[in-house]
Amino acid sequence: MIAATGLRHQQSRLDTIANNVANINSAAYKSARLDFKDALYTAGLLPALPRTRDGNQQQGHGVMIAGITRDFSTGAFQRTDRTLDVAIEGEGFFELEDTYGNLIYTRDGSFQLSNTGDGFYLVSGDGYFIHDTNGRRIRVPDGTESITIDTAGTILFDMGGYDTSVTLGLYTFRNLTGLSSVGNGNYGETDASGVKMTADNARIRQGILEISNVNLAEEMTRIIRTQRVFQLASRALKTADDMEAIANNMRK
Repeated sequence: MIAATGLRHQQSRLDTIANNVANINSAAYKSARLDFKDALYTAGLLPALPRTRDGNQQQGHGVMIAGITRDFSTGAFQRTDRTLDVAIEGEGFFELEDTYGNLIYTRDGSFQLSNTGDGFYLVSGDGYFIHDTNGRRIRVPDGTESITIDTAGTILFDMGGYDTSVTLGLYTFRNLTGLSSVGNGNYGETDASGVKMTADNARIRQGILEISNVNLAEEMTRIIRTQRVFQLASRALKTADDMEAIANNMRK
């Protein structure tokens, strides 16, 4: 049984590694690591007590998945010279509004313009609205000829002699590993992460994107280690089957 749980969870580990490798070229993607712990809580029954929930005792074996830990270290920067590509230097996230009105957070600064019928808005690559420091959607004024974003995150809209500006909302959390992944490099606030705080030390770099922080050499090493553990667990499971077969034959 111990070997069986090992086989099952090593497959999950391979899936996590494969996802890291598949996203090696995804902007601002953060690598994930699968953590394990002993399974020591299988319910058993005490003969002296009634067969109820109160009569259970905790005993167990094998391993289980403890959780997925993400590495939120900053990835390398890649120059694109595209006006709406921005990278965060330091700890921080952009605040987005998804299609259901939920607040989510990302470090992917590959912004786009979206025409919603009442004007153009600044959106993420997924089409989610980007918020300013007041939690409002960022609308691009009509007649804007150029857009400049300074290191503080202030967006200057040049309309040919008349300028207006708005500042990107940049936030961080007390416990980054407590954030929940909601897909495509976006994260949600949880009780474990704590409430959002203004990222005072974050700096913006325009015309640059943060690339994935996946280390391909490290992921290949993890694949080799996982394969070795998989082989060992498979051999242990086969040995257990052989021993049980011998015991059954002896009884005959």
